[in-house]
Amino acid sequence: MRQSLEHLRIDVRGRGLVEITDRVRAFLARESIETGLLTLFCRHTSASLLIQENADPSVRRDLERYFETIAPENAKRYEHDTEGPDDMPAHLRAALTQVQLSIPIERGALVLGTWQGIYLFEHRRQAHTRDVVMHAIGE
Repeated sequence: MRQSLEHLRIDVRGRGLVEITDRVRAFLARESIETGLLTLFCRHTSASLLIQENADPSVRRDLERYFETIAPENAKRYEHDTEGPDDMPAHLRAALTQVQLSIPIERGALVLGTWQGIYLFEHRRQAHTRDVVMHAIGE
């Protein structure tokens, strides 16, 4: 059984969904694991990971708008605002999504559905560099 671990650094301009599917696939191709499991882990409390449709951009826009309604920026609503008014809403959005994904590997490829892509979901307004750890295990 082989294992490989690599950090994926993602520069984001601000809030929104950033597709990382191709970069994850490139990592997997370098590792030559035919059958196994890929784990992705986002090392942040104000960003998360999603598997979501990657064909129609309106899906991403609707997701972003929906999260703005369930965790809005509102100074009167939250106590925690250490890094600004988008700080606590970002933590809530990350708590409602996920920071870890597991994706099977079959015949050297990610087992994703036809319209599925992997996204970093940035919940802060300002630019950041995010770190996602990719760990593949298999044969």
